[in-house]
Amino acid sequence: MRGDPARPAGSDPDFAEPVLGLAEGKTRGLHPGYSSQTRLPDPARARRARLTGIALMCGAVGCFAFLDASAKYLGRHMDVLEVVWARYTFGFLLALAWSNPLTQPGMLRSARPALQIGRSALLLGSTTLNFFALKYLQLDQALAITFSTPFLVAALSGPVLGEWVGPRRWAAIAVGFLGVLVVTRPGLGAIHPAALLSAAGALCYAVYALMTRILARSDSNQTTLFYSNLVGAVVMLPIAVAVWTTPDSLLIGALMVAAGALASIGHYLLIVAHRLAPASVLSPFMYSQLAWTVTLGYVIFADIPNPWTLAGAGIVVASGLYLLHRERVRGPVGVDGD
Repeated sequence: MRGDPARPAGSDPDFAEPVLGLAEGKTRGLHPGYSSQTRLPDPARARRARLTGIALMCGAVGCFAFLDASAKYLGRHMDVLEVVWARYTFGFLLALAWSNPLTQPGMLRSARPALQIGRSALLLGSTTLNFFALKYLQLDQALAITFSTPFLVAALSGPVLGEWVGPRRWAAIAVGFLGVLVVTRPGLGAIHPAALLSAAGALCYAVYALMTRILARSDSNQTTLFYSNLVGAVVMLPIAVAVWTTPDSLLIGALMVAAGALASIGHYLLIVAHRLAPASVLSPFMYSQLAWTVTLGYVIFADIPNPWTLAGAGIVVASGLYLLHRERVRGPVGVDGD
């Protein structure tokens, strides 16, 4: 999830996805300019709120891109599982500072605790798979594959949520997966087998996204976010002890803390963005993560995207934008069978 969406696509995004309308239902009620006394929003205020939301969305995916770069760099100096531990532990501690059961009584109370734990485990699995993949893949290669998450969400929405996708959206999904095949070129030996880890991570994230939507009907965002970090930190603690390598420099220690901070800050920006603007407005800007990723890959690792990766990423992005267009024109999946 790179990061961490609808990630936004990243190694581990952790909020209702800004793709295919998954978050829009909850965020519209918080959209500035609306009140119980007025039926129409103040245009200037609404426009300002949307621009702010877009800026925050770009900042969020930027955090996720830096998170992926940090994870890749740390993976060269320690076991990847220790990197996963750092991401969740320091993310949990930072989030705890502004949102915890003491300041918000009842935060730990969930109507469906088993589903919360299962969802958190899927996010942890997605993060772990992507961090392992990043050890071998370029940042842009891993991101292009995880951009397939919206297509997986759309495909699984029918059997899981009863929101069936029609022929045009199925065509967009098929083209999107074709783009992933262009990036990976299976059977040609053109990309490291770790691409399969990124694909598995995208699948975990897609199921996690659907579970997030189900939980949104009964649990608050604060509860869901708290469980995500808590479960990851608790599960990874004994594993980190078993594989522990003491950081060999101040930079490595700082990057371990930064991994957690980037994840928490990115998720926070994502939440605020969805309070200010509808998901349909924000979704296209999640693809700005590709610009961050290509830049960081070149500056830090001297990685230059090959033409196949850029072409495949372009196909995936175009297909994702077409899915968003069909949602705007015809409504969410399952409304009209489009």
